[in-house]
Amino acid sequence: MLETYSNLMFLGEKPYECKQSKKTFSQNSDLTVHQRSHIEEKSYENKICGKTFYKKSYFTVHQTSHTGEKSYECEECGKSFSPKSVLSRHWKTHTGKKPYECKQCRKLRSHIGEKPYECEQCNKMFFLKSHLTKHQRRHTGEKPFECERCGKTFSTKEYLTAHKRIHTGEKPYECEQCNKMFSWKSHLTKHQRAHTGENHFECERCGKTFSTKEYLTAHKRIHTGEKPYECEQCNKMFSWKSQLTVHSRTHTGEKPYECQQCRKMFSCKSDLTKHWRTHTGEKPYECEQCRKMFSRKSHLTRHQKMHIGEKHFECK
Repeated sequence: MLETYSNLMFLGEKPYECKQSKKTFSQNSDLTVHQRSHIEEKSYENKICGKTFYKKSYFTVHQTSHTGEKSYECEECGKSFSPKSVLSRHWKTHTGKKPYECKQCRKLRSHIGEKPYECEQCNKMFFLKSHLTKHQRRHTGEKPFECERCGKTFSTKEYLTAHKRIHTGEKPYECEQCNKMFSWKSHLTKHQRAHTGENHFECERCGKTFSTKEYLTAHKRIHTGEKPYECEQCNKMFSWKSQLTVHSRTHTGEKPYECQQCRKMFSCKSDLTKHWRTHTGEKPYECEQCRKMFSRKSHLTRHQKMHIGEKHFECK
């Protein structure tokens, strides 16, 4: 039974169909549980979002998505989770346990490279139907996953989950060398190259090297003066997409970064970082001549002019 289920999961096949809603499932037991949603009364209603459940256990688990309660703690690392099944899955990262073994690897698409699902618009192939569905949203622009906090929408649940960390400040990815924390795994990967010195991408113009192709591409615009990103409202041009994103908020008024101490909102993360230092008292910028410390780099730059006697602004 486990062998059959493993094969169905890898192949993306769902042979069990609900006749009422036409929804399909990989296991008959999943279909049975789903069918209860049609025939059983849903007597447990969440007062916050209005969602109803026919089992109290499902209702209890759902409530934690609103309260943020995480009552199951990992004994190894102290992290907390909800529900218990998430803790069980997390625990395997410590034990290395992988209980589900594929008995017929050579027959599975993931091993032989078979990709039976084709995108009709660009002809790209996929070995799982779910991967095709996610890909198609790039063409349609569909973004079915909405952030309850700010209303921003996303094409996949994974992007929404990562976005929510902007509001919560959660940083689950830690660098083992310097213990710096990151919200995105990709950001951790790029950061780790700073320790290894890995820079595969070199600028042909000035010889400067970069850890990612994206950084090299953006750097080249310093030489070419190219600004491919245009604001639709005021037609201002930018070299980096991130610069356009921050600029666009001057038109929309969006401020997605919130200070956890005083609840003040900011349009870009760097402004939040600077503000946070007013609470912590942190001053990371030091003058090499007099050892005076500053919370902002611009303040240090202004201060350094006092030592060299530089005065740019003349009273006329």
